[in-house]
Amino acid sequence: MSNAWNQTRRMKRLAVGPMTTPEYNEWWVRRINDSIPEPSKENKLEKKIEQMEEEKINLRLDMDVQKLEAKKLKKGKNKAEEDLDSLMTDYKKLRLLMITAGLVKTSE
Repeated sequence: MSNAWNQTRRMKRLAVGPMTTPEYNEWWVRRINDSIPEPSKENKLEKKIEQMEEEKINLRLDMDVQKLEAKKLKKGKNKAEEDLDSLMTDYKKLRLLMITAGLVKTSE
């Protein structure tokens, strides 16, 4: 059905082509362009809103990942500090034992 309408329109344009005025041509172009749906501004805004919401979700996910990494690093730091304290305590005990056993000369 739509092909028949297009053919009819083309035939009319060809038949009247040389006798048309510039105003008629201008009107015809506007008429054709008016029937072509333009993307509405609302659709553009909706797409922009959707895009921003997706970015917001991605940023939240990134934030969650960074929080988990920070938590993991903090645990590792605390563990390293505990290990260092333990090593220092063990070193002091060992040093005292060596001094009492007379294995190490003191600077006294």
